[in-house]
Amino acid sequence: MSTPEVVLTGLSIGYKTRHHVRTIATDITASIPTGQLTCLLGQNGVGKSTLLRTLCAFQPRLGGSIDIGGRSIDNFSPRRLARTIGVVLTERPDVGAMTVEELVAMGRAPYTGFWGRLGNDDEQLTNEAIRRVGIEHLSRRQVPTLSDGERQKVMIAKALAQQTPIIFLDEPTAFLDYPSKVDVLLLLRRICRDSGKTVFLSTHDLELALQVADNIWLLDAKGHLHMGTPQQLAADGSLKQFIEQGGGVSFDAQSLTVQVTDMRDER
Repeated sequence: MSTPEVVLTGLSIGYKTRHHVRTIATDITASIPTGQLTCLLGQNGVGKSTLLRTLCAFQPRLGGSIDIGGRSIDNFSPRRLARTIGVVLTERPDVGAMTVEELVAMGRAPYTGFWGRLGNDDEQLTNEAIRRVGIEHLSRRQVPTLSDGERQKVMIAKALAQQTPIIFLDEPTAFLDYPSKVDVLLLLRRICRDSGKTVFLSTHDLELALQVADNIWLLDAKGHLHMGTPQQLAADGSLKQFIEQGGGVSFDAQSLTVQVTDMRDER
């Protein structure tokens, strides 16, 4: 399956209420690099989740366009969109006593028709997704018994079973311990490398993103989007300005690391 390009042109994001429009960012013109891992960074409240949910068509854009493979997202039927974009959100799935295998198999829903019955191909693709994520030993476990890291891998396996060329994730490393954060991000990078999928995610794990991502999107408090490889954004000063704006830390552009500089004892 070829991976279609995602192109944003003059995109404005925000919220509409009955009496008010709250604009978060305007005139975003960019393309998400095909077949690569792109991480979206930014402070709390700048609109990372809003941007991601708008790209998924979970909420309407305020202006501009989103094209996938040269076709407006407005012209995608729900089923076609579900066969194009896999989505992993931060919320824990409310699935009762469902097993891991059953939850991953739900990724086949865009293909199984009205009754949702799995054929042999669907079962094989479900098992393959479980194998690729390395959670075979969890397949019979009930989802509520899983750790946060295990659950996140299950949701990624579900997205893989969906067989979409594009996967969007909102804070996939939130609530995970450090080894699990590393494990999930490396898994997503392997998915890009092995399958040629486009993976786009929002995260607060800045240093990990700088080490793992092919590309960085940095959304600042003014709604401006800075894009490039980690090295490019380090060289042009975008990362330094973002990281050091609160004081007490410094950013090393060569090693892409952050150092605490204010070590005063405030006891």
